[in-house]
Amino acid sequence: MKVMGIDYGDARTGVAISDLLCTIVGTTAVVPSRNTEKAVADIVRMAKENQVGEIVVGLPKNMDGTEGPRAQLCREFAQILRDATGLPVAMWDERRTTVEAHNILSAHNYHGKKRKETVDAVAASLILEGYLAYRK
Repeated sequence: MKVMGIDYGDARTGVAISDLLCTIVGTTAVVPSRNTEKAVADIVRMAKENQVGEIVVGLPKNMDGTEGPRAQLCREFAQILRDATGLPVAMWDERRTTVEAHNILSAHNYHGKKRKETVDAVAASLILEGYLAYRK
């Protein structure tokens, strides 16, 4: 069964999908998310096309472990995905994934628009990798 990782954002949502053995990230994408219904429809389509059996959504916690308004939005988005797909949806602490994604992209010379279009997919990959490692 494949697992899908989600880095939910206001403008863009990063999506990463594991391989069948759930050992590595096999596919990444970014979907526009200003229109929640359209973003959910895109994610549902991708989940079906890739035979995803579980979804993990990044949960943005504060550095002290507390949750703020952004975490609540992600929990609500996770529930929408749960209802739309019928799949189990887990939440995964995503502290520092965006910072790490920017560092990875800087190290590989991604700057400007190229970085902006890629950072959410990289963050989704980091969320998925962390979750897959935890499950082992």
